[in-house]
Amino acid sequence: KKYLAKVSHWLESGSLEFISITVVEARQLIGLNMDPVVCVEIGDDKKYTSMKESTNCPYYNEYFVFDFHVPPHVMFDKIIKLSVIHSKNLLRSGTLVGTFKMDVGTVYSQPEHQFYHKWAILSDPDDITAGCKGYIKCDIAVVGKGDNIKTPHKANETDEDDIEGNLLLPEGIPAERQWARFYVKIYRAEGLPKMNTSIMANVKKAFIGENRDLVDPYVQVQFAGQKGKTSVQKSSYEPIWNEQIVFTELFPPLCKRMKVQIRDSDKVNDVAIGTHFVDLRKISNDGDKGFLPTMGPAWANMYGSTRQYTLMDEHQDLNEGLGEGVSFRARLLLSVAVEILDTTAPEIMSSTEVQVEGVSNISELIRYMQLPLDATGKIDEFFLFGSFLEATMIDRKIGDKTISFEITIGNYGNQIDGVSKPSSAKKKKKDGENEEEENELIQNSSEDEADEESDLVSVSCTPPMKPVITDRNYFHLPYFAKKPCVYIKSWWQDQRRRLYNSNMMDKIADKLVSMHLSFQRAKVGSRGLTLTFCRRLQPCEQLREADVNQAGRTKLDRERLKSCMREMPQHSIPDVFVWMMSNNKRIAYARIPSKDILYSIVDEETGKDCGKVKAVFLKLPGKKGFGPAGWTVQAKLELYLWLGLNKQRKDFLNGLPNGFEEIKAAQAGPGLQSVPPVSLIYNMKQVFQLRAHMYQARSLFAADSSGLSDPFARVFFSTHSQVTEVLSETLCPTWDQLLVFDDVELFGEASELRDDPPIIVVEIYDQDTVGKAEFIGRTFAKPTIKMCDEHYGPPRFPPQLEYYQVYRGNCTAGELLAAFELLQIGQGGRADLPPLEGPTDSERGPILPVPLGIRPVLTLFHFSSRDSLPLLLFFSLVDRPRVDIECAGRGVQSVLIQNYKKNPNFSILVKWFEVDLPENELLHPPLNIRVVDCRAFGRYILVGSHAVTSLRRFIYSTPDKTSTNWATAGEGLYLYFCDISLLARSSVVESGRAAGEYMSHTGTIKNQHTCRYKHGVSVHMQVYNKELESEYGNFEDWLHTFNLYRGKAGDDDEHALDDDRIVGRFKGSLCMYKLPLSEEITREAGFDPNMGMFQSIPHNDPINVLVRVYVVRATDLHPADINGKADPYVVIKLGKSEVKDKENYISKQLNPVFGKSFDIEATFPMESMLTVSVYDWDLVGTDDLIGETKIDLENRFYSKYRATCGISSNYSVHGYNVWRDPMKPSQILAKLCKEGKTDGPHYGPGGKVKVKQTEEHLALTVLNHWEEIPRVGCKLVPEHVETRPLLNPDKPGIEQGRIEMWVDMFPMDMPAPGPAIDISPRKPKRYELRVIIWNTDEVILEDDDYFTGEKSSDIFVRGWLKGQQEDKQDTDVHYHSLTGEGNFNWRFVFPFDYLMAEEKIVISKKESMFSWDETEYKIPPRLTLQVWDADHFSADDFLGAIELDLNRFPRGAKTAKQCSLDMIRNEHELPTISIFKQKRVKGWWPFVARDENDEMELTGKVEAELHLVTAEEAEKSPVGLGRNEPDPLEKPNRPDTSLMWFLSPLKSIRYFIWHNYRWLILKVLGLILLLLMLGLFLYSIPGYLVKKILGA
Repeated sequence: KKYLAKVSHWLESGSLEFISITVVEARQLIGLNMDPVVCVEIGDDKKYTSMKESTNCPYYNEYFVFDFHVPPHVMFDKIIKLSVIHSKNLLRSGTLVGTFKMDVGTVYSQPEHQFYHKWAILSDPDDITAGCKGYIKCDIAVVGKGDNIKTPHKANETDEDDIEGNLLLPEGIPAERQWARFYVKIYRAEGLPKMNTSIMANVKKAFIGENRDLVDPYVQVQFAGQKGKTSVQKSSYEPIWNEQIVFTELFPPLCKRMKVQIRDSDKVNDVAIGTHFVDLRKISNDGDKGFLPTMGPAWANMYGSTRQYTLMDEHQDLNEGLGEGVSFRARLLLSVAVEILDTTAPEIMSSTEVQVEGVSNISELIRYMQLPLDATGKIDEFFLFGSFLEATMIDRKIGDKTISFEITIGNYGNQIDGVSKPSSAKKKKKDGENEEEENELIQNSSEDEADEESDLVSVSCTPPMKPVITDRNYFHLPYFAKKPCVYIKSWWQDQRRRLYNSNMMDKIADKLVSMHLSFQRAKVGSRGLTLTFCRRLQPCEQLREADVNQAGRTKLDRERLKSCMREMPQHSIPDVFVWMMSNNKRIAYARIPSKDILYSIVDEETGKDCGKVKAVFLKLPGKKGFGPAGWTVQAKLELYLWLGLNKQRKDFLNGLPNGFEEIKAAQAGPGLQSVPPVSLIYNMKQVFQLRAHMYQARSLFAADSSGLSDPFARVFFSTHSQVTEVLSETLCPTWDQLLVFDDVELFGEASELRDDPPIIVVEIYDQDTVGKAEFIGRTFAKPTIKMCDEHYGPPRFPPQLEYYQVYRGNCTAGELLAAFELLQIGQGGRADLPPLEGPTDSERGPILPVPLGIRPVLTLFHFSSRDSLPLLLFFSLVDRPRVDIECAGRGVQSVLIQNYKKNPNFSILVKWFEVDLPENELLHPPLNIRVVDCRAFGRYILVGSHAVTSLRRFIYSTPDKTSTNWATAGEGLYLYFCDISLLARSSVVESGRAAGEYMSHTGTIKNQHTCRYKHGVSVHMQVYNKELESEYGNFEDWLHTFNLYRGKAGDDDEHALDDDRIVGRFKGSLCMYKLPLSEEITREAGFDPNMGMFQSIPHNDPINVLVRVYVVRATDLHPADINGKADPYVVIKLGKSEVKDKENYISKQLNPVFGKSFDIEATFPMESMLTVSVYDWDLVGTDDLIGETKIDLENRFYSKYRATCGISSNYSVHGYNVWRDPMKPSQILAKLCKEGKTDGPHYGPGGKVKVKQTEEHLALTVLNHWEEIPRVGCKLVPEHVETRPLLNPDKPGIEQGRIEMWVDMFPMDMPAPGPAIDISPRKPKRYELRVIIWNTDEVILEDDDYFTGEKSSDIFVRGWLKGQQEDKQDTDVHYHSLTGEGNFNWRFVFPFDYLMAEEKIVISKKESMFSWDETEYKIPPRLTLQVWDADHFSADDFLGAIELDLNRFPRGAKTAKQCSLDMIRNEHELPTISIFKQKRVKGWWPFVARDENDEMELTGKVEAELHLVTAEEAEKSPVGLGRNEPDPLEKPNRPDTSLMWFLSPLKSIRYFIWHNYRWLILKVLGLILLLLMLGLFLYSIPGYLVKKILGA
């Protein structure tokens, strides 16, 4: 309900304000060595985060604001798209990693309209089989006018790191969403309007020689940020497409609506013809017996601007779906289906691009899908009848030309193009069809009446008639005894069942509400309620059962019946439009849903207005109907409507008031008995007297520049009108006037009128001396009817006064207290009526007062007003003001303030007057406070005024002495000592956050979180996430502040612009009580009768005060610079004093920590409004105001809650938590006892523990529990920090951020307070992290050896601290590792600044070379180590990485074997350590990367040693980078293979060839020697043989 109320509130104002998105960080991004950027896109606006280098889990914490000024429903359809892009820069668009989509409406429907610290799941739109691509942690909030962003209670870090438990999904949506295809089938359209001028048609006809339809339609479907279009059908009023548009999106989708639009294709500019929204929530059910989104095939009716074509259509927005359509445009046959995809199937198409495909036509679909033959409904003949019984309140601006009324249903009855061609032989339209088709149709629809009705021609327009003057604002048409009628025959698919079911559900809901109210009054138990409910709803249940199996229903129809869904997403008969025409121009319209006037033979299914006379108010079309022009009623009709099947029409006149005779059309002839009448003549009429008892109105709209109005009321009943007298300069007029309407003629039977009397319209105007009276507001009422045979007496008569809400457009404009009675004048004339009293007040002339039985019973009240504190005016010219207080004609004037500028306080404190007021509190008249400035010669000028509408809070009630909380003034306060530690513990404020915890977030007080009392009690501080005023009732415990208004109220919103009208404030106290007072009160000691209930009030002399303002920090500031950031600084203003902290602006921050205190001296009451502003520093030009907050210090100063200086939970004389107040606890307690007239305090005997200043500890404990003290107790303001919204006058109602602060006040006549507490932000501490990379193992081998083909890697390790990527450090390269082992003995040194309390590293650097100064960033301390494979001639290859959060990371394994992937996978389950506590840690950690299937794989192991030292320790024992001095590391003992081959080729050959192939080499060498010897043998053997043979 709140959601709908807020949306309707926005529809009035017509705009949303902004969407804020904080991108905190991303995790588990898929990809190797990424440089990710997050793109935030809403509609056409894109914003980017900064780029983070070489990380898969970047930290951003960047805040974006998107401003929008569009209607809410347009806003809710916009898509929020979060994308992660890898390696984006000026030259490259980057590669998309994954996206997340959600519409704005989903965010707005969340609690507080926001998601806070939730993880968005990324998916790849180009590859739906890929799975999750990573997560983005973000906050998304949608902020409208008057919305406050409430930051939820912050969970601890480990809870938020649970990604699966904190997904960015609405409740009820599963974490594992599946891909699905959404099929939107577009079959055909009918009844399209002309989209071109007739001149163009004639030109085309002259050239082409044929008369063509003047529209080229196509259908465009938008869903989840994607668009699909059908083909264009040239020149066709009844195009046939038979195409389907396919979207691929995750299911359930986070985008709720599909936009289906018929557009006209044009060479210059395509124009929308009509728009239909398909809400997926209404065509699906997510319950246990639910169903996927399904719809149709069904016709969708489209509405928009009127059907005549103009080149510049002023109502074109209506065709785009913005606002209520004022005419039928077309209807489209479509269906929607969803298919869940199996992404593992090999044939699946992995892209999500929109596809357009052809489909078979609807008749083939029915055949193949085995749908019932009448799936879209069997065409049948419908009959619509309307009778105009009264036409009054016709706006006189229309002129006195003749007026007629036209009724249309679809295109039937439309005088512009109602004769457009029928869509098929089955479907016909009126006035221009050939006879064969007509006859065929009539035989199909109602054969028995074919002969009688073949000539029946629809009459859709009443005869033109000249209007008659009612009063100076309105005309009426003289429909006295003769009532014009209209009737239209039309042909539609018979889908009445949809409308019937909707009507049944409406009636069930109405019955439930009425039963609930009646049982509440009767106090019946739940069992009786259930039984009665079942009995009442039995007929509906039977109908539902009978209908489930009926043929001719789509799947959605059947599912809706099963689950009793009330909405009607599938249309059937279009809505009925009533148009008022004057001089052939369409002036004003009313749109009536066809379901409300549909007839059924079963009563439960009949529409609520079918066959009934209803008041219908016509309004201007489109944008004209908004704003002042739309407040005027264009016409009020008493209209009778009946819609049903033509064959059921015999009963269509049954609901009319009886006593008429029918007049048929002249051409109807004598034989046609069933022809409907064109008019009705009433012979039976009743004469009444209406008495309107106009007592008073309150809180009316301020219509004059003085801030008041001169109101009078005008009462309309039938064709009569009367006015009350004008009361000048008041917003709460008491007319006390009886208006008598004599001889009011009403037609019909008396019994019918008694049950359902016509309504009375009351309009309230502001009388202006020049020009026309200005409209203030309108309300409606029904009179109490007394027939001539009834007795005028209880319980119905005399009628009771009632409050009626007055409306000005959609906004409230006050309340009217009145009663109305309608008395029948019988045979005896007016003499039989209750007598009227004559005028009682001679000064008022012949004005009749409200009779005694109706006006309230009065009682004497005593009214005291205490003008004790000042009048604050913002006018520089006011010098001698006076306050006048008036109630029910009696009042009192304050004394004059002689010199307002020197002292705006009053000298006489208490004034009183006695007044007669009604005993019923609800009927109390308002109290008027006016401030006038007394000028020379007795002139008075009205400065400002205030009307107090409810006096209930000022009624004094005597205390209940029987209650336990009551104690007499004589009782004392006795305190006894006990164990001090127990007292101290009891004084801890349990509801607050620990000061240490709070300050750790804001960086305020040093070492707060470690300080404890010796008894083990930590100091607590209350942190309010709202203003202190809202916690303590605006500190109006004895003093009320009334804003004084002047100037005309704004129409933009209900009270959005009231702040601009405030000209000052009146402070005082009011008290009213019945006289006489009880003796108990008047007998009390020191009772002064002149002071009434204000016996002990503080003096109101000017007082000097030291105001000390502590500003801690601001959060979520609205960006003021083009770069989406701001350079904020604080400005404090009090009276004429102003302190600007401009030189200490904080560069490029939207969440700045100021940590400042400011001292200002002020004099109350002249300087009591403290303004704390946050400005944006600009190098060139003036600084811009971001936002400001105002605090009324005077109310705090005088409040009994003691808001001057917060009461601490502990009393400490030294240290950071020293007692700040100049008064000690015992002095404060004594003062409170004295003011409360309580004896004490008395300190009792000592207890077990003797500690110095024990009285102070004891007194402080009492102060912390002061609300438990009877009679005088109240909760005192504790030591606190309050969070106040920052507002900007240029953007009223929109929070521009929040500021955390507190204010101390010290009177200057008291002892001076101590120095201000130092709350400056903590300075980060300098640390140095020394990381020694000893060894790696099992690193994957990336390279193939050139000579041998063996796998090897040239390993090196890279490391850096997150946020310091430019300071990344590399080890040397371990070449040719054959086993993945690498030896380094290499030291990295990372100096950094660290905030221990916030657990963040602080980095200050310039954003770009053009930046003026450095920007401070706070990011978590995370160490990234990567392992790489070095390449000489190409880019190095990334192998794996590990990221260690230095606050909580898994302890390293002792050996490489124990190091596994589980250390990363089960990180949350393993014990973690913090380097800030451990200081030194050594072990093995795994390197990981993702493979092609996005699975995590182990790519290596690293042995590292982390050593954390402070800057001082680093200075004492410095170390060198790498293996350098000082404190050098040993050279690693690497194998000889790790040398580079071109530096020592012989060694390389020895290792790579000899080491691996020595046996092969030896064998080859042996074989060569053998072959050589064999060769030598063969070579030398012939010579040797010759020698032997020859014997040489």
